[in-house]
Amino acid sequence: MNLNWFDRILFVVIVAAATSGLTACGKKEATTVGPPEVLVLEAPTRDVPVYREWIGTFDGSVDAEIKAHVTGYLIKRDYQEGSLVKKGDLLFEIDPRPFEAALANAKSQLEAARATQAASQIDVDRSKALFEQHAMPEKDYTNKKGLNDANIAKVAALEASVQEAQLNLDFCKITSPVEGMAAIAQAQVGDLVGPANVATLTSVSTLDPMKIALPISESDYLAAIQRGQQILSKPFDQRPEDIEVFLADGSLFPHKARLFDIDLKEKASTGTILVTALLSNPGSVLRPGFFARARIVAQVLKDAVVVPQRAVSEVQGSYQLGVIGADGKAEIRPVKVGPRVGSDWVITSGVKPGEKVVVEGLQKIKAGTPVAAKPWTRPSENTAPANSVEQPAAKEEKKSQAK
Repeated sequence: MNLNWFDRILFVVIVAAATSGLTACGKKEATTVGPPEVLVLEAPTRDVPVYREWIGTFDGSVDAEIKAHVTGYLIKRDYQEGSLVKKGDLLFEIDPRPFEAALANAKSQLEAARATQAASQIDVDRSKALFEQHAMPEKDYTNKKGLNDANIAKVAALEASVQEAQLNLDFCKITSPVEGMAAIAQAQVGDLVGPANVATLTSVSTLDPMKIALPISESDYLAAIQRGQQILSKPFDQRPEDIEVFLADGSLFPHKARLFDIDLKEKASTGTILVTALLSNPGSVLRPGFFARARIVAQVLKDAVVVPQRAVSEVQGSYQLGVIGADGKAEIRPVKVGPRVGSDWVITSGVKPGEKVVVEGLQKIKAGTPVAAKPWTRPSENTAPANSVEQPAAKEEKKSQAK
């Protein structure tokens, strides 16, 4: 057929429109599918521990400040700074010569007083026999007896003086009252030390067990006090080791701590109350002053409803879930959430135990529409997530490996 150029153009337009219409009809027919497929989980319940975390500082379980009890000059330092010392180990020595002389003088006075008292005792015994035979006036016997009693009292006083002098001499050797790590000496040989000088010679800290001090807020204290009182009511060795300690480098310390004590009152300047715990510290790895993050179970939510976090959708600060009813139709339901626990989320209201919650495919459903629900399987930690769509890149990699 012979067509002019205008007819040819018109023919091409008509054919293109017809082809486009046929294609659109084919697409429309292709998109007609069944209800959307979603993966669901029957909302389970379990006891959920609620954790609290605080920043604390380490300190020795016992911190002993070493000071001099007598005044004198230091003549020797007997320990190695920064080393482990045992209870009773010698740390410093004060010049003992003045105290040795004082002890010798006290002993000599005591011996003289004992001799005097012994003589007066013989005189009293003889006078007593004469008095009983009416051969001595009562007044003379009473005077002799009073003199002997005074000599006895003097002997007792001088015995106390000897004990005091011996203690002062013993104090010349300054020993450690506890086992622990000895700090750097603050006094050197030749220094004059004594009770009047309040400076500390050194300090010894017991580092195993170690103490961690945790200042917590008033609200956290009120949230955890019920469980804390239950723990403190038990003997210390029966309390659970349930406080995890994370060090400054982020690592988890291998030993957990036990709750030791809660301070009497809140510190007004910070609005916190001090909680202390003890933990094993083999090898004295931890040192006083170190910072750490402690995590503790503040309370346990009984029979709490938990769902995977991926099932929860947040919209402008509110949360919602997809729930499949008994009739197989979807429902978008607002919920209230609690704490997160691992990969799960506690739902405090809005979902009942056993209801089918949409874990994957929430974006496919609309309220009131039927869906095809299939059970969702929790993925293993060491495998790829179950029910997941494999990415094209992964598919190509597998094909190349198969070849």
